[in-house]
Amino acid sequence: MMIIGNGRLITRDETQPYFEDGAVAIEKNKIVMVGTTEQVMRAYPKAERIDADGNVIMPAFINAHEHIYSAFARGLSVKGYHPAGFLDILEGMWWNIDRHLTLEQTRLSAYATYLDSIRNGVTTVFDHHASFCEIDGSLSAIEEAAGTLGVRTCLCYEVSDRDGMDKSRAAVMENSRFIRHALKEPDDMLAGMMGMHASFTISDQTMELCASEIPDEVGYHIHVAEGRYDLEHCQKTYGKRIVERLKEFGILRPATLLAHCIYINEEEMELIRAADTMVVHNPESNMGNACGCPPTMELVHRGILTGLGTDGYTHDMTESYKVANILHKHHLKDPNAAWSEVPKMLFEGNAGIAGRYFKTPLGVLKEGAAADVIIWDYDPLTPMDETNINGHILFGMQGRSVRTTICNGKVLMKDREMTGIDEAKIMADCRQAAKELAASLFDLSPAEGC
Repeated sequence: MMIIGNGRLITRDETQPYFEDGAVAIEKNKIVMVGTTEQVMRAYPKAERIDADGNVIMPAFINAHEHIYSAFARGLSVKGYHPAGFLDILEGMWWNIDRHLTLEQTRLSAYATYLDSIRNGVTTVFDHHASFCEIDGSLSAIEEAAGTLGVRTCLCYEVSDRDGMDKSRAAVMENSRFIRHALKEPDDMLAGMMGMHASFTISDQTMELCASEIPDEVGYHIHVAEGRYDLEHCQKTYGKRIVERLKEFGILRPATLLAHCIYINEEEMELIRAADTMVVHNPESNMGNACGCPPTMELVHRGILTGLGTDGYTHDMTESYKVANILHKHHLKDPNAAWSEVPKMLFEGNAGIAGRYFKTPLGVLKEGAAADVIIWDYDPLTPMDETNINGHILFGMQGRSVRTTICNGKVLMKDREMTGIDEAKIMADCRQAAKELAASLFDLSPAEGC
């Protein structure tokens, strides 16, 4: 038994959203009680205790769209890389990296990403992976890192024809193998999806192969209309818009996650809504790649399950929260935009997305929910109660203010120190791998790969 108490408790449970001095009791991997610190300690007097010292206790974060393979790109300068648009960014940077990423570099990229996620209070990660240098076994390499560090994760491999049909088929088979493996896992810490890059790099033949290799209960994880070229290519090549094409191949389903959805129209939104398909918004990436602002507010207003991701741009969900808040205000020229929609995406949408892949309730502190809990170093300057929680998070907190991270009842980080792992050794290995990857990008042209 373990109690996390003596803190301002944010539960995300509508029946009891906030306790000025609250606590949660954990038995094994589930929450068994939520209440005042006095109530919980009276009920479990012999439990191990973690004292929040009056700081904030809340559910751990969920990241609904991540790219582990981008971990070693920080500060990277690629020779001759001067992008004029999004396609140049893909070809010059991201596809260049994934064509050189070895299996060992993939594994270490996962360690680096999950470690940073833990530091920022993220314990559930939906990742969309690509490593066309070495495809087979890449998702298992990522799984190893997640299992060692104790993070919950949903994985997929990015199917694409961009490096030829042999590698495209290998990518489908990697997804198929891993999905079936994940479905057999009993501990509710691992899931798999059929990953796809984007419509403009996936032929009808490959779409059909994906459909033949995916179980009915699993969905797709695919970039949709992230750039204008994706839409224009679909219209020119297939005579239809992207979401219409996805519908024809049965990709729109409740377990499917569509990333970005920048260049979609009202008819496509209705197709997504009717299929109960999910969408994930990645504001920093969209702005950084100069792709545009998606109609995310409209998606939320239409009742489409919409979440928030980072697209590998950061591992701090509060950072994405802050950027999404100002992006939509700026884009819509409406100071009232995004106040309710963005926190709904982050705290309700991401929990809803996770609920379609994991059996235990996530993103909430209540009896029976997963024991995924974080403690923030935050002592509010102004009054704090259930009516202004989101305002305090938006303007007063950041990921690196997280002091303690617990996932599935296991303390992964306590007082900003990782537990049960040799973090220094892992980071030394990661730095060496990043150095080797950077060198390989100069040794070979982008088209050659490893």
